Amino acid sequence: MLPSLPLLLALPFLMAVAVAAFPRSSRSTAAWLAALAPLGGLAILAWLTPSVLDGQVVRTMVPWLPQIGLDFTLRLDGLAWMFAGLVLGIGALVVLYARYYLSSQDNAHRFYIYLLLFMGAMLGMVLSGNLLLLMVFWEMTSISSFLLIGFWSHRQDAREGARMALVITGGGGLALLAGVLLIGRIVGSFDLDVVLAAGEQIRASALYPYALFLVLAGIFTKSAQFPFHFWLPHAMAAPTPVSAYLHSATMVKAGVFLLARLHPALAGSDLFFYTVSGIGALTLLVGAWNAIFQHDLKGLLAYSTISHLGLITLLFGLSTPMAVVAGVFHILNHATFKASLFMAAGIIDHETGTRDMRKLGGLRRLMPFTSALAIIASLAMAGIPLLNGFLSKEMLFAEAISAGGTQAMRTAVSIAALLAGVFGVAYSLRFVHDTFFGPGPHDLDRVPHEPPRWMKVPVEILVVICVAVGVAPALTVAPVLHAAAASILGNAMPEYSLAVWHGFNLPLAMSAIGVVGGVALYFGLRRLINLHGVTNTSPGRNVFHRQLDLLSAAAQRLTNGIANGSLQRMLLGLVLVAIVVAAAPFVANPASPNWTAPQPIPLLGWALWLVMMACAVATLRVYKQRLLAVLLVGGVGLMVALTFVFLSAPDLALTQLLVEMVTLVLMLLGMNYLPAQSGPERPRWRKRRDAVIAIIAGAGLGALAYTAMTLPPNTMAGELLARALPEAYGQNVVNVILVDFRGFDTFGEITVFGIAALVVHALLRRTRMAPEQIMPGPPIKLPVPADLAQIMFPLTLTVSIFLFLRGHNAPGGGFIAGLVLAVPLLIQYVIQGTASVESRFGFDYIRCIGMGLLIAILSGSASMLFGVPFLTSGHLDLHLPLIGEVPLASAIGFDIGVYLVVFGGAMLMLSMMATVKPSRTRTARKGEIDLQRRSARTGEMH
Repeated sequence: MLPSLPLLLALPFLMAVAVAAFPRSSRSTAAWLAALAPLGGLAILAWLTPSVLDGQVVRTMVPWLPQIGLDFTLRLDGLAWMFAGLVLGIGALVVLYARYYLSSQDNAHRFYIYLLLFMGAMLGMVLSGNLLLLMVFWEMTSISSFLLIGFWSHRQDAREGARMALVITGGGGLALLAGVLLIGRIVGSFDLDVVLAAGEQIRASALYPYALFLVLAGIFTKSAQFPFHFWLPHAMAAPTPVSAYLHSATMVKAGVFLLARLHPALAGSDLFFYTVSGIGALTLLVGAWNAIFQHDLKGLLAYSTISHLGLITLLFGLSTPMAVVAGVFHILNHATFKASLFMAAGIIDHETGTRDMRKLGGLRRLMPFTSALAIIASLAMAGIPLLNGFLSKEMLFAEAISAGGTQAMRTAVSIAALLAGVFGVAYSLRFVHDTFFGPGPHDLDRVPHEPPRWMKVPVEILVVICVAVGVAPALTVAPVLHAAAASILGNAMPEYSLAVWHGFNLPLAMSAIGVVGGVALYFGLRRLINLHGVTNTSPGRNVFHRQLDLLSAAAQRLTNGIANGSLQRMLLGLVLVAIVVAAAPFVANPASPNWTAPQPIPLLGWALWLVMMACAVATLRVYKQRLLAVLLVGGVGLMVALTFVFLSAPDLALTQLLVEMVTLVLMLLGMNYLPAQSGPERPRWRKRRDAVIAIIAGAGLGALAYTAMTLPPNTMAGELLARALPEAYGQNVVNVILVDFRGFDTFGEITVFGIAALVVHALLRRTRMAPEQIMPGPPIKLPVPADLAQIMFPLTLTVSIFLFLRGHNAPGGGFIAGLVLAVPLLIQYVIQGTASVESRFGFDYIRCIGMGLLIAILSGSASMLFGVPFLTSGHLDLHLPLIGEVPLASAIGFDIGVYLVVFGGAMLMLSMMATVKPSRTRTARKGEIDLQRRSARTGEMH
């Protein structure tokens, strides 16, 4: 049973890869591939259902980074099971709906990839059994939702809505991370079971208020609570399938899910009660009131979603057992009727070309079936009897009149609940009346009609669920509700009844008042004001943009003060910060280093040192002669490599030598981008200042290096030497450290290296020479060096493969081998030019980087299938005919990824540096220069 949870989580990501692997397949094929993830996930969830309904908690745990308390722990209890069902069930319906909603101009494959990534992130969040792991998936939902909201990137409102959602929820995510770290500090663990059992310990801690407010900041931003609610209406610029998925059952429910998840740990204090219930009640009223005056169908649904999220937050804030049950119940009910309403609004938009209720009306005659479905879902949203929304609204009224706290608080909550009932009926009535009744539609560019048959199926299924739950709740939703609520409340689970009729009581009277008051309010507003003439403004949006402008202006001033284009100033700041940070511990705790007596340096060591010093000093003397200075700097690097050889460090020597070769070529190519003349000489006092700073920094690094080299042998180095062969199956401890002991660091480094290469490619791919820098005549041909470079390539390829294969047991490895392969190609770029080399070899360096990272991830993750941490090595002895026994370590897969990333990244950067194209303009190609028309910044002709 245990492997089922990793498979459940992996399905959306695997199907996203499958959709991406067939970009030329039909839209139907992409939809079927995407649908396999939620359908397969539902099958796994159904298999696990008996265990969950029996009260068991299904767990899977794989050690990941146990040193910081981060294990890859998946945990399926009743609450996670319910949310996983919502994510997968509504996800499957959205996939089907999107197949018919998206136009032929939309990139359906890209849409399904984004949708599956978001689905996987949501599943990871609800299944996480570790708070740090939950944070990883939490941030993944923010990023993937940004991609989905901004799917129509050609539209300004979509880009703005996506950015607003990312900034607000991303900022809340940072606050949540700080809160999670505080909780981990209080409890001493990030394991969810330990945290949930430590509620009294958390509430008794002096850090509890800080942890609570930080966690609530993350929850409130994600679930659009006041005053962070304004991002949600602007996210309606997303395609309607996105709104139906993210803004009914998933993304906006992530916050209330976490509120329910951490309820046993954080609830139970007056601070929690008043803060959560107060914000929930305020959001409930603000969202409901604003929904009445919206003209856009999705805008009305967005504000109603804000209101219902406030209702759920209010219920969890009240913290009584029945309030928690009601909160969980309304999460289910809201997901069903709101997803169906969003889909109905999308159908209306799809068939009429507008969502503006001022242009709609009378659609019940033109789209009778869709109208009936939308009306039923609207009545469920309004809380009309025999529909699911009525049952959870009755629970809200019952809990409001019996809320804890002072009498004033109880009265305020009861009034807020009653007003929300009135407003809910009013905006539901407006949705129905202005869309399906009255005169109209008018000013449309098409004749509305019913959508394709299968486009209505998701709405039909959801509406049937609304009716079934409303009519027979004990037979439909009772087991789900009990399992989810019991996982939160535990032994405090109350006795309750899901009967439709509870007799005449105060909650029923409040429901009746809400219905009558809502009808009266809507028609009263129609008589008093012109609802269609109301102008909607968004104060939150205005404040958001004002704050962004202020932040951008402050950042611009700071950037202009620090990064004003002067490389010297940037290096000065970098070195000064490094000196301060390095010296701070020694200033705080003065201590003299315990250096051993120095050993005598042989004559060869003195020779290397003197040549290195001579090159360094000569570089300072001839810095104006750029080519000579670059060669002298290369001489310094060469002496460093020989020093490593002298100190018996062949791996480091090989790496240093190859990096020096590549860097030398990079600096030579970079001269194309330097101005022909150097700037004016710096004042003498600045030179003296820089010399003092350089001496201090160099002395500090020298002292640090000497301290490291004179440490006693019984340190971590000795431990690594002892463990390399028996645990990682490698005799080359340097390579073992890179691909095993510190493999996660190496993965981060190659990721950064790949990103840097892509940034260089993006910056330089459109670079053009200034016209006056174009050398006249054809390129100089160098046939002998060109022939030698071509002959060298097969040889260096052989050497590269040899160094790669031996790297685990002898000097070599993926990093060195990748650079060895890059060197002959770089020489050919320099001698023959980009066009000649790429016409013969045709390497796709960007794809090479991507493949390398993918191989590194897959090979590192394979160990987790065997219950061991990420990148743990395995060993296999192969017996091959004629060759004999060949020992293989699983780390070779990760090293292949390193090999490809290093080769692809180095070649991408250097090939872009080598590809400085002439200006595209005709006058520039002819060599005609008009200084009045040429850009002083780029050299391009205007």
